[in-house]
Amino acid sequence: MTTDPSTHLFWITSRAAGTTAMVLASAAVGFGLVMSGRLAKGPNGGRRIIHEVLSLSVMVSIAVHGLSLLGDQYLHPSLLDVTVPFASGYRTLATAAGIVAGWALIALGLSYYVRGRIGIQRWRVIHRFTLLAWIGALVHTFAMGTDARSTWFIALVAVTALPALVALALRTADGGGRRSAPATAAREPLARSGA
Repeated sequence: MTTDPSTHLFWITSRAAGTTAMVLASAAVGFGLVMSGRLAKGPNGGRRIIHEVLSLSVMVSIAVHGLSLLGDQYLHPSLLDVTVPFASGYRTLATAAGIVAGWALIALGLSYYVRGRIGIQRWRVIHRFTLLAWIGALVHTFAMGTDARSTWFIALVAVTALPALVALALRTADGGGRRSAPATAAREPLARSGA
């Protein structure tokens, strides 16, 4: 017995985009932790661009993940169901965790572009909440994901999440990996010019 994949196209697209978002989010978090601590040496210009591209890719993947479900013929979710926490009646807590994590990752990623207005130090404090959003995304992934019990999926998430967890542990052991204010201030003009 065969199943026509076109009837599941939106669900398959959402599933693929969700997996992509999780992998990219883990890479972005890990890369950000390495950049912000003493784990990376030399100027951050090139690494900052990679981190930015990863973060923007996460945002696009999250949008595709949620919005492609609007065409799903099994769930028939509304726009509110995929964008507002606790609006969906389907696995409400796991869905809400994903929606909150998704919005948080998007908002925290976009906060980079207004850091000059809110202040660099304040932005750095806010940006640390990305770790909580990422953990919320992991919770959503394993509580909701169709492939959450599959060996290949667990291995994929582990391979991408473990480096971020190691970077977090190293940064925590390094006392937060904070640079001195003068060194950080000297690098800011490079960040603005994209060097």
